[in-house]
Amino acid sequence: MDRGDLQRLTKDELIDLVLRIQRPEKTSRTSSKPPSSDRKKRREKARPGGAKPGHEGHSRTMSEDFDRVVDHHPDQCPCCHISLPGDLPTTTVSQYDKIELPEIKPMIERHRRLSVQCPSCGKLVIAPVPKAAKGTPFGPRLHAVATYLKTFQAMSYERLQGAFADLFGLRISQGGLMNMLRRAQATFAADRDKAVLALRQAKVVASDETGVRIEGSNAYQWVFRCSQAVVHQAAPTRGAVVVRTLMDGHRPAVWCSDRYVAQQGHADAHQTCLAHLARDVAYADEASDDFLPSRLRLWLRRAFALADGIETLAASTIAAKRRALERSLDDILATATSCEFARAVQHKFRRARDQLLTFALWPGLVEATNNGCERALRPAVIQRKVTNGYRAMWAAKGEADIRTVVDTARLRPGTNAFKTILQTVSA
Repeated sequence: MDRGDLQRLTKDELIDLVLRIQRPEKTSRTSSKPPSSDRKKRREKARPGGAKPGHEGHSRTMSEDFDRVVDHHPDQCPCCHISLPGDLPTTTVSQYDKIELPEIKPMIERHRRLSVQCPSCGKLVIAPVPKAAKGTPFGPRLHAVATYLKTFQAMSYERLQGAFADLFGLRISQGGLMNMLRRAQATFAADRDKAVLALRQAKVVASDETGVRIEGSNAYQWVFRCSQAVVHQAAPTRGAVVVRTLMDGHRPAVWCSDRYVAQQGHADAHQTCLAHLARDVAYADEASDDFLPSRLRLWLRRAFALADGIETLAASTIAAKRRALERSLDDILATATSCEFARAVQHKFRRARDQLLTFALWPGLVEATNNGCERALRPAVIQRKVTNGYRAMWAAKGEADIRTVVDTARLRPGTNAFKTILQTVSA
């Protein structure tokens, strides 16, 4: 903005411009911006070179499984200088692991179709066409590796092609890789339908969405969570029709999400994500001289404390703490303020007034935040930043099916993403 533009501004516009310039910059702590966008602050008492002070050393945990054992026997007694026979009883003093990867190369099985001449009639008999001649020459493990690297390591087709050539000595065209991924994605449809069925029977459902590019247009990646399933959905719209179509008439008892209007009205009760409100309150507290944002910040701290320890409290204690929080919030919302930041955050709390403490009515079943959905969407956000989206809708929907099956399996402790993919593709 040059000097001429400033001269054409009215007095109110100039005041508003000055106020905007004086506002504190939003960070990941006061908004939905990622932590990577924050400016790195110089640490106090930092060393000149910037190196961190050392910490107490510790060794790597020994592997539970090993392929072979190499014993090292002492050869000679340092006192007597006599040789020690190898059949003397021994005790283990210490152990060490030596870890190495074997050479990785494709195992190629050549199938030959042979013919013989019948010694009786002289007819030429040809062996039937083997199964190896039908379909793809690539096996299930190769499909699983390609699916894992493309979906969970955010590799583009070019990088995936280079990884197979450099690591495995296997040259596959990008078109061949695309066909391989498309075949693999089709095997996840059955387990994906099971996850959707579990979602349509759940009492508590949480949801969230993030933007993504599909076929050169703006689209959205949705995620829905319950205790039994995690369902990912690629859709061209951010509207409530995505929720209604997926839920197919099922109405849970509680829905957890942010305050976006398309996420509202899908259950009998609603829990607004308190983490979103906490960021808004933190920004208002920094930008405002009013004491109201600080009171809301203290109120949220009490609400989070109740949510963290709710499974250890008696029902009567939870009810008493909830009533105390409600009375305190009513008093804060009734307080008059002339600060625009305080009024804005106060308005957000008023709109979500009946959705703030639903978790206290469902102890152990409803969370106070929607962090589970945000964590489930994080890999999709990384994929978007690395690859800039999807060239085709089938790729976006297929990847959503894969994430649905893997994330649902991860609800069980000790589940391995690659093993889940391999098991699904092999079946």
